[in-house]
Amino acid sequence: MTVAIGEREISEAAIAAEMQYHPAATQEDAWTAAATALVVRRLLLDEAAREGLWSESPDAGRGDAEGGDAEAAIARLLERTVAVPVADEATCRRWYERNPARFRSPDLYEARHILLAAAPDDAEARAAAKARAVELIAAIAAAPERFGAFARAESACPSKDQDGHLGQFTAGTTVPELETFLAALEEGQLSPVPVETRYGVHVVRLLRRVPGRVVPFEAARERIAEQLADGAWRMAVRQYLMRLAAEADVRGIDLPRATGPLMQ
Repeated sequence: MTVAIGEREISEAAIAAEMQYHPAATQEDAWTAAATALVVRRLLLDEAAREGLWSESPDAGRGDAEGGDAEAAIARLLERTVAVPVADEATCRRWYERNPARFRSPDLYEARHILLAAAPDDAEARAAAKARAVELIAAIAAAPERFGAFARAESACPSKDQDGHLGQFTAGTTVPELETFLAALEEGQLSPVPVETRYGVHVVRLLRRVPGRVVPFEAARERIAEQLADGAWRMAVRQYLMRLAAEADVRGIDLPRATGPLMQ
């Protein structure tokens, strides 16, 4: 497919060379990303030249603008052309109130476990570990004080030296299967069934859960303003590129759609 800006084509060789900087799931996606990057760069450099910020070098395909390189010229062009409004207090507060989960610290867990190691692809070892875990759950339910002894004797985790104590940890720092069970348990409760993970089969007891807390608006205000400004800048640049593409008659690539990921 021929990619062109007006009468000027971007060669397949140039796109192929650019593809190394745009790894993607498929060759087609990499080609699209590479072609998009070259078109966007050319549009911006042409506009920078019209604004007197860039002078094309006839021998190297690059140039200098006020002592800088091509990227510096593009940065100056965007700084001059793309205006982004600053989010006021009311806007930041509305965003904060509509996105409470973004400002909540993760839950804190304290737990202990016994790991019976078994590889996921070893069906026999997995079945044996699960059967032993069921036995351990029954034994610990009848005599909770034996948890530490069982951990020291049978756990394949280094935590066995601390009677199975995992210490304190937050959500997202351990395997998701374990966290799913911990989130469903009450403090002090022993999981009624074995917990299977890629490491094996676990006997788990939740000792303590400290719910995450929401960060006050005052502490999040600066970060919110930065996020809103960044989002507004990306949208403004996207719209600017769409206008440049329409005026320059870009063909061979759907630039308005393709520039979305490029600006993220």
